[in-house]
Amino acid sequence: MGGILVRRLLGALPILLIVSLITFAMIHLIPGDPAAAIAGMSATPEQIINIRRDLGLDQPLLTQLADWYLNLLHGDLGRSLLLGQPVVQATMLRLPVTLALSAYALVLTLLIGLVSGILAALRQNTWVDQAAMVFAMLGISLPSFYLGLLMIIVLGVDLRWLPTGGYVAFTDDPLGWLATSTMPAISLALLLAGLLARITRSTMLEVLRQDYIRTARAKGLPNRTVVMKHALANALIPITTVLGIIVSLLISGSVVVETLFSIPGIGQLLTQAVLNRDYPMVQGGLLITTALLVLINIGVDCCYALLDPRVRYDGG
Repeated sequence: MGGILVRRLLGALPILLIVSLITFAMIHLIPGDPAAAIAGMSATPEQIINIRRDLGLDQPLLTQLADWYLNLLHGDLGRSLLLGQPVVQATMLRLPVTLALSAYALVLTLLIGLVSGILAALRQNTWVDQAAMVFAMLGISLPSFYLGLLMIIVLGVDLRWLPTGGYVAFTDDPLGWLATSTMPAISLALLLAGLLARITRSTMLEVLRQDYIRTARAKGLPNRTVVMKHALANALIPITTVLGIIVSLLISGSVVVETLFSIPGIGQLLTQAVLNRDYPMVQGGLLITTALLVLINIGVDCCYALLDPRVRYDGG
């Protein structure tokens, strides 16, 4: 297992390199001048030139890229042009907010998706199955931002059950965190819960048709034991694959949801950085986020061996 982890980590380095190159190229194609944005509307051309020189933006692009990679080797991702903070510090201050929101959304996704998929498989071609699949299709069809707007209008403005925006840290007030995170988490979870429900249903149906399931039932085992111990246990590997994708989508989907609900996470931070052409923040933030997603996928791969010892890894 240790050798596999080392090979996977080494294999992730080219991915991070490609992501940083693409990000660097794309951010420089966006119209606008970050020096002018920092200087303000009343700045003189001389002031803008001075800011551009101080930030190194007057250097050729290859020189800027080489300097960034040189600093990266020393663990320095640069300083945010607008915040004036080191990129690592600014990202790490906001990353726990995104991770907490994603974890809440993941719990909702698992509860809704797994339960709906299992019930639909056990009650195939009944009203339970049809209702679960209608819910799944509804969840897949509704974009997170549209669902979020609907909940803000209904639950926040009309009924006043939940706050329409803002964020309270869990360590400061657990109930306040729950109130401010529920609507954003549902916005993220519903789409992915529908996806998980459909995949869980199809996987469970395939497993329930296997001979060993019929043998277990013929031995007189309780239906709960057959479903939970034999069927669901053997369906977990393809479901785990989907969970790795779901976690990645939860983190990447936070960009829209955090902006919509004014949540100070890494998604909102990157959105503001892109709008203001904050080169170091965009490059460093995306690099850290990509590294996190790669680690998640590596963790999912390692879960295969824990769930099924028969799974063999031969060279990655």
